[in-house]
Formats: sequence, C-alpha cells, structure tokens
Amino acid sequence: MKYQSTRGDAPVLDFAGALVTGLAIDGGLYVPQSWPTIDAGDLARITKMDYHEAAALLIWPFVEGSSISRQALAGMAEAAYATFRHDDVVPLHQIGDDEFLLELFWGPTLSFKDVALQLVGRLFEHELAATGRTITIVAATSGDTGSAAIEACRDRDGIELVMLHPAGRVSEVQRRQMTTVDSPNIHNVAIEGTFDDCQDLVKAMFADRSFRDANHLAAVNSINWARVAAQTVYYVTSSVALAEQGRKVSFTVPTGNFGNILAGDIARTMGAPIERLIVASNNNDILTRTHETGVMVMDGVTPTTSPAMDIQVSSNFERLLFELYGRNGNLLSEAMDEFRATGQLRLPSDGADAFRRDFAADRASEAEVEVTIASVNDGVGHLIDPHTAVGVTVGRRLRRPGETMVELSCAHPAKFPDTVFAATGVEPDLPAHLSGIWERDERVVELANDLDAVESHVAAVTAS
Repeated sequence: MKYQSTRGDAPVLDFAGALVTGLAIDGGLYVPQSWPTIDAGDLARITKMDYHEAAALLIWPFVEGSSISRQALAGMAEAAYATFRHDDVVPLHQIGDDEFLLELFWGPTLSFKDVALQLVGRLFEHELAATGRTITIVAATSGDTGSAAIEACRDRDGIELVMLHPAGRVSEVQRRQMTTVDSPNIHNVAIEGTFDDCQDLVKAMFADRSFRDANHLAAVNSINWARVAAQTVYYVTSSVALAEQGRKVSFTVPTGNFGNILAGDIARTMGAPIERLIVASNNNDILTRTHETGVMVMDGVTPTTSPAMDIQVSSNFERLLFELYGRNGNLLSEAMDEFRATGQLRLPSDGADAFRRDFAADRASEAEVEVTIASVNDGVGHLIDPHTAVGVTVGRRLRRPGETMVELSCAHPAKFPDTVFAATGVEPDLPAHLSGIWERDERVVELANDLDAVESHVAAVTAS
C-alpha cells in the first residue's frame, strides 16, 4: 500500500513513512492510493475473533509493504487492546429495541481516542527503534486527543510530545488528565484561543519546512493516517455482529474533526455491512450546514457542553473532499486555499450530491443534549456524556423504520460530571485508576496564540 497527499504535491510514501510524516509537506493529508476490500471469508470470521485479532487482520492491508511486519503489527495490537478495561474492548450496549451505544471509552483515558492511539504510540516506538530516529510530536486537542496521546506516548523512547489545548475550553477532568502526567517527555501548553487556533498553530509549524525538519516534527492528531486506519476496525466488528442478527445497521457519529465518521465510510467502502452514516453536530454545525447547502462556510466557535466538537475547520473532512473532487489534488489545493482566504468553499455539484447521498446530517442543541442525557438515564438507568447525547439526539430523530441505529458513545460520562449532574442529579464516578488526578500537581505552560512563541517553546523541548 502506498500513500499520496490530498493536495498532490508531496512524495508518495509507504505506511511507516506516512505514520512518521503525519501532515504532507504540501499541507495535505495522506490517503491510500487505493481502498482494500475485506475478503468475504474474513468478514464471516470476524465475530469469532478477539478484538486485537480483528484489528491486526483489518489494518494489515494498510500496513503491507512497509517496514512493519504482520507479526509485529499483531503483537502491537494485542498489547494495545490489553490496556482496555472491558473484555470486548468496544462493547455494544443496547438501550432500545433497535438502538445501541457502541461504547468506545473503555481505554485508559476514557475516550474513543484510546482505540487508535494506544496502537499508534506503539507503532511510533517500533518505527523509531528500527530507524534510530527521534521525533517531537506536536498536536492540538479539544479535550480527549490530548490525554489519549499523552497516555500512549508517555515515557516512550525517542519521543517528545508537545500538546496544545485551548485555555479554559476543556473540562477540568480533561485538563487534569493531561497536565498531571509526570513524565519528562510530556509537555502541555495552554493557548489563549480556541481549538481551531491550536490546530492552526500545529499546521503552521508543519508548513514551516525548515522548522519542521530541524525539530523532527510528527503528528498524532487524526491528520495522521494511522489514527483513521485503526478506527475502521470497530465499525467492521460491530456492524458484522449486528448484521448476523439480521439487522440493517446504521451509525450516528458525534462529529467534530470528521476522523471518526470518515473511518466508518472507509469501513463501508471496504465491505462492512453499513447502511447509513449520520453526521451529528452540536451548535458548531459547519458540517451539517455543508451537507444541507453544498457550501462550507466558516463561522465563529460557540462553546458548548461537548467541547471536542467545538470546531469550525474539520481537518479530516479534507480526506472526504479529496474523493468528492475526484481525487484531483490540484483542484482541492486551490479550493482549500480559497477556503482559508475567504472562509467559504463551494463543493462541486456532483461532490455535493455524493456527500448527501453517502451521509445524512443533523444537529443537536444544548437544550436537546440535556433532555437526552436525562431521558437515557430515566429510561434505562444509563449515564451518557454530552457528546454521546448529541449522537443519540440525532440518531433517534433520523432513524428509519426497520433500521438498527448504533450511536457512538465516545467518552465516559465522568469526564463531564457537571453536565451529567445538571441533567440527571447523578454525579458519575471516575474509575479508580484516575481518582488521584484531583490531588496531583499540574504541569502546563500558558502561551499566547502566537506562532513565534509556540515555535520557540517546541524548539526548546526538542533541544532538551
């Protein structure tokens, strides 16, 4: 498998190269040159496998031809998913006759980001050991990527990690999960601004070729292809399990940066039995508006109770745009330049039609989120976090007769205790392994939304 940039002007790489490079030098994102198909026999055997076995099987076509052997991938997958606290790793939890939650928060940091990053951290360490290289990972987080990446990379040889988060715009639990990690290779930075500001800073550092090369930059955000590849697995395993019951399976995905639902689209392309994919937005609904109008228009970010979705520039949407532009990197590059200059991008008419054909989309207000958290607790005695509630709200509204709707439950409710308590009167408990974060000292540097200041900090980290 080889990887090309969505903007058409960067070297073609193998999986290991795309893993370590992250963002392509032309500012694009790496995508496979072709999509693999799951063998029908393998698809039939998936439900009889442990999750780590299914992961190794499904991810291998993306890795094949790189320096990573099939045996090494299988070993890393087994080690990654041994860190999860549920035997099924990503269990399905039924909350209605035709409604399930796919619980993705059983990893060490209580977020769906663990599913990919526990594997990605091991992939990085394997590749660095094989090549003798060192890297400085620079990433931005709206809450959950930060702690998941930190947990995946802490104390790993050859890696320094600098994580940017928007000051005051993540929950206290999310912040402390990052800032209380006492590992010398972990560096937290609070930026005066929004998540989009943090993401723009990261992209600007990667776009600065001399700075990027001098500091050996690498990425763990979902701009890194390995993240998306790892997320395809739970769509395949869960859709196959439900399809075996004779169900027509669709997924509603709380959507911010578009990486999670993109993985579902790729799984469907590979042959997973998925009927529909539904984008669920909060008040920051740029993707839902794009779906409705065919025009992507940037707007201000409104803080909500689901901060991981408080985004206007969904980086991974570029990978879908690449398909909607007929895989023409030059045309997409021009469109992205125009979007950055004007805040507006009009999809080609056939691309807009394809987006509406292949996806549905809707939004959930803050009031609806609170009502949904309460209704799920009242109905089945189950607590959900506000991101999950966005998905449940939209999934219930758009579910068709005879359709089984799977709503992705992306975070543990204890990460957002104030919101859950306000809706239910119940305060969710943190799992025991995280209970000490309230007493631990925080390690974080506060910086202005200024590229020079952030680059100076990153350079100092690399030099240390």
